Amino acid sequence: MNIHKFLSNKIYQALITAGAPIHCKAQVKKSAKVQFGDYQVNGVMAIAKQLNIPSYQFAKKVINCLDLNNIAYKIDIVTPGFINIFLDPTWLITHLIDAISSPRLGITTVVPSQTIVVDYSSPNVAKEMHVGHMRSTIIGDVSVRTLSFLGHRVIRANHIGDWGTQFGILIAYWETIKNKNNVMMQICCLEKLYSSAKKKYDEDSVFAERARSYVVKLQSGDVFCLQMWHKLVDLTMAKNQKIYDRLNITLTYQDIMGESLYNNMLADIVSDLKKRGLAVESEGATVVFLDTFKNKDNKPMGVIIQKKDGAYPYITTDIACAKYRYETLKADRILYYVDSRQSQHLKQVSMIVRKAGYVPESVPLEHHIFGMMLDKNAKPFKTRDGGTIKLTMLLDRALEHARHLIVKKNPDIDITELETLARVIGIGAIKYADLSKNRTTDYIFDWNNMLSLEGNTAPYMQYAYARIISVFKHSEQDSESKLIGSMTLEAEQEIKLAVCLLQLEETIMTVARDGTPHILCAYLYDLTVLFSNFYQHCPILYANSSIKRQSRLQLALLTARTLKQGLYLLGIETVERM
Repeated sequence: MNIHKFLSNKIYQALITAGAPIHCKAQVKKSAKVQFGDYQVNGVMAIAKQLNIPSYQFAKKVINCLDLNNIAYKIDIVTPGFINIFLDPTWLITHLIDAISSPRLGITTVVPSQTIVVDYSSPNVAKEMHVGHMRSTIIGDVSVRTLSFLGHRVIRANHIGDWGTQFGILIAYWETIKNKNNVMMQICCLEKLYSSAKKKYDEDSVFAERARSYVVKLQSGDVFCLQMWHKLVDLTMAKNQKIYDRLNITLTYQDIMGESLYNNMLADIVSDLKKRGLAVESEGATVVFLDTFKNKDNKPMGVIIQKKDGAYPYITTDIACAKYRYETLKADRILYYVDSRQSQHLKQVSMIVRKAGYVPESVPLEHHIFGMMLDKNAKPFKTRDGGTIKLTMLLDRALEHARHLIVKKNPDIDITELETLARVIGIGAIKYADLSKNRTTDYIFDWNNMLSLEGNTAPYMQYAYARIISVFKHSEQDSESKLIGSMTLEAEQEIKLAVCLLQLEETIMTVARDGTPHILCAYLYDLTVLFSNFYQHCPILYANSSIKRQSRLQLALLTARTLKQGLYLLGIETVERM
């Protein structure tokens, strides 16, 4: 049930009947305060101004045209023209029972569905993933989970950095030291290996020429170079897959769509852009001039799509990538979870593919930017010596902190249960701490806050879920299906919880549209607070009538299922005992 959409349609029809223009917007939103009802209509004043009618008078006219019989028990007008809607408990009960009876909590799938490509994570080959990769990975995965849950065909695109000059350098250098020392290729050594190789490349002209020849061989399909390249990719992605699995990320090896995938398209892209008159020769390079972007002389900026030496920069690959996603993958929508520093780059890509007609305007190219993870001093999150923190190290620390807190509260806990709880709580806490912040902002990383059982944290919600499961274990209720039936909503705490439970679908729709996991986090936190208040003031097992007991058990059941579903969409697990 999408209450927001339902009421918006009702209000829109009333506005049109009252004389509003056809393109008017109802501007319905959840009320921030109890005295303003459950939903508030804010669009009346702006429309009344357009019509040159006093807003309070127009609001009264809208209400007279509004059909909310048996839906709202009260509708108020507040000066200068706000309309407040108070939902009828009987109407709420009908939809609560539908939600409890539904395996999808009453949430409908979208019609028609779309094919949506989500570009996220995107680590580089021959390097370990670090904290800088986490936001793209976990925020992108929430988007994937949410869109899939709503019924869209979602294509995960892990656009790894697996092509270019660095591979010629690595292959040439590794072959050299292997012949000398018979060393094995390992991911933990690859970064040091590349650092040494790059130094030799910069200082040794003979080696540099050899490395460049390996790049040409690789791009030409040389068997040895391809074998070595595959080893580098496989070694890196096997390590990364372990991190994805620990983080409960849905990416797999089959989702890799690296830069190499588009290599055979690049020459044709350049040729085609020349034919269309969009690309020209300039100082030996092939360039696309974009009027929107200016250089330091305030002239159109030239975007290089092929260098003087014939090599292709990243932007050419990304142009081919967008073209491939539309033409081959048949995307209706393309999302990029790439940090804010790539904003200009992706705007240039978008402008070029639009001008060339590779991706029509009807297919959105959305850059969902995100900020940085900072330490307590509001500086980039790094090791004490200034190095980048590896993601594996961060996850190990999360488990260590979680174990400490669990043992402190449960000193006699079984070791197997301890490890399970540490993984679920530790990983959940570190993900939620990130996801609960607006992705467009930087945020301060704080171990103590993220693992707290109070406040807007994952453990707080996981604990609430476990507490509800405990209620059912003590209820001697042997089947959830026996709970479904008549309900009653009398106490204020019951009604508030009921309204919140029915707002899940509109929350998920917002996350799917805007790629904003913090909206879902805020919803789950509000739900948990409301349940806690309900639990405190409304006895469940010891209610003063069997009808109230069954009704409150149904509210508790729906709360548990909603928390579990919401946390699943965030990629966070639940446990039945904490």
